[in-house]
Amino acid sequence: MNEYKHITHGFGPFIQSDSQILILGSFPSVRSREQSFFYGHPQNRFWPVLARIFDEQTPETNDISGKKEFLKRHHIALYDSIEECDIIGSSDAKIKNAVPADIPSLLAGSRIRAVFCNGSTSYQYLMKFHQLPVKVIKLPSTSPANAAWNPDKLYEAWKIIREV
Repeated sequence: MNEYKHITHGFGPFIQSDSQILILGSFPSVRSREQSFFYGHPQNRFWPVLARIFDEQTPETNDISGKKEFLKRHHIALYDSIEECDIIGSSDAKIKNAVPADIPSLLAGSRIRAVFCNGSTSYQYLMKFHQLPVKVIKLPSTSPANAAWNPDKLYEAWKIIREV
């Protein structure tokens, strides 16, 4: 797995008519692509952080319907800043030739009032390709590769999503 592969996202955004916030990752991990849903790697802290913010139990790693119900309850939409790219494995540092996701079309006609980027890569690609009519906030990555941010620090930074 040391060679670049050109990969398309593989699954669409998760958004409901009453979604109010959009959380954007960069590009789905190998595990997420296998599951055809967001944040599928069990070591990613995305689901535990959200569960803590909303005082709920963390959905099981393979429980896609449970994750979707969680998102619906909290009016959260999910997608990624990159639609396709050349990548090695799941590493954001190994992304090149990125094609942006059409985030403006996703927002058009929605009730989304803020976009939160899960990490610097998501934010950088979003800002490189788009100007959005809503507030965009960069949050620290929940990836296990972001070891400088422990679960408590992530919670403190991420709890802003409840305030928007």
